[in-house]
Amino acid sequence: MTTSTQSMTTPIEGFKLTRKRSLAIMLVIVGILMAFFAISNYDSSITTTLTLEEGSIGEVTAIVVPTLVFLYAVSAYMVIIGGLGIYDPPNMKLVINVLMGVGGFLTFISVLVAAAAGGRTNIITIFTETLRLATPIAIGAMAGLWCERTGVVNIAIEGMMLVGAAFGFTALFYMQNIWGIFPPDQINIALTIAVLVAVLAGGIVSLLHAWLSITFATDQIVSGTVINILALGVTSFMRREVLLSTDAGLTRLPDIHIPLLSKIPIIGPAFFVGKPIFFTMFFVIIASHIILFHTKWGLRTRAVGENPHAADTLGIKVNQMRWINVFFAGMIAGLAGAWFSLEATGRFTDGMTNGKGFISLAALIFGKWTPFGAFGGAMLFGFSETLGFRFQIVGVPIPPQFLQMVPYVVTIVVLAGLVGRAEPPKAIGKPYKKE
Repeated sequence: MTTSTQSMTTPIEGFKLTRKRSLAIMLVIVGILMAFFAISNYDSSITTTLTLEEGSIGEVTAIVVPTLVFLYAVSAYMVIIGGLGIYDPPNMKLVINVLMGVGGFLTFISVLVAAAAGGRTNIITIFTETLRLATPIAIGAMAGLWCERTGVVNIAIEGMMLVGAAFGFTALFYMQNIWGIFPPDQINIALTIAVLVAVLAGGIVSLLHAWLSITFATDQIVSGTVINILALGVTSFMRREVLLSTDAGLTRLPDIHIPLLSKIPIIGPAFFVGKPIFFTMFFVIIASHIILFHTKWGLRTRAVGENPHAADTLGIKVNQMRWINVFFAGMIAGLAGAWFSLEATGRFTDGMTNGKGFISLAALIFGKWTPFGAFGGAMLFGFSETLGFRFQIVGVPIPPQFLQMVPYVVTIVVLAGLVGRAEPPKAIGKPYKKE
């Protein structure tokens, strides 16, 4: 009797409702609901056309997807993979994690296919918008990377971005006041100066963060919060006192054409026309990877972030390294801010960064503090924001306020469930005082 009771209770006691299993259960539920939704609203004759319209190149490729079959296939995939996630066999953990991530991606695609049923939607446009919207997030993540790899928490990315956006745009306005309407041969010079002002402004704000958190050993979360609040107040004051009473605005960085990149199959058209900060994003990511993992400076940076005492015994000036890297990170954040006011909109508005600095931190954690991993996280958040806009265009019957929440919901889901255990640099957040 005792043996029988033990054999009945052991499987239940051995089952733990982990974060992964919770997500797997959600995947199964969504798959079942999707199947019921599909059978209730569509028949086998309805199709969705996914187009690959290659813009200026002029080629169009159309993929016709049977809507009902596609939704059934995705729902079956989600139920099967969700079931595997609930069972969670030890020898398939990594594979199941990847397959569950694909399931989450297919959820968005399924909503898009269902919303565009009977019509068409352009995949190239979605990819292009994803890259564009990922630009400030990816650059902001690099700002966080250089701070946190050296042991300094940086939640002030949002404030540094906002200051860069405000000061860069204000510099452009004052140049307009001095020179009047820019001649065609001077506008690009003025815009370049404005971007440099934005970069420098971000760097100067980061020095305040370094001064508080490194020199005075202030709690780094508190220091970052102070900078975010200060940035919001200062930039709002600047806009009210300087910019609202002016005719400044709508001068943006010019398009750059790179024909060779446009020849890349499928994704090439996304690079046919781009703006300077967009292309600079790729340079910053690649340069960050090379410097961090293939140079002496990068090795010392990682050493300071992991074990500052050991680095100090080797003759590395820990706090000096941290000061320099924090300043460098601030300049990168200022560049991200310039994207908002000088590249994307041609104007400055209060709080226009709209939480992208915090999403940059989420992308950094998603990417496990690596440049290319953080870029992948930025693409995920850019894609979720693009889908929010696309759902409104194709007429998804959901209030637009909820669709605008998509990137923030994705941020919560990713950090709460998909990332798993993310190990930051060991000395992060710990001020260093030489003994």
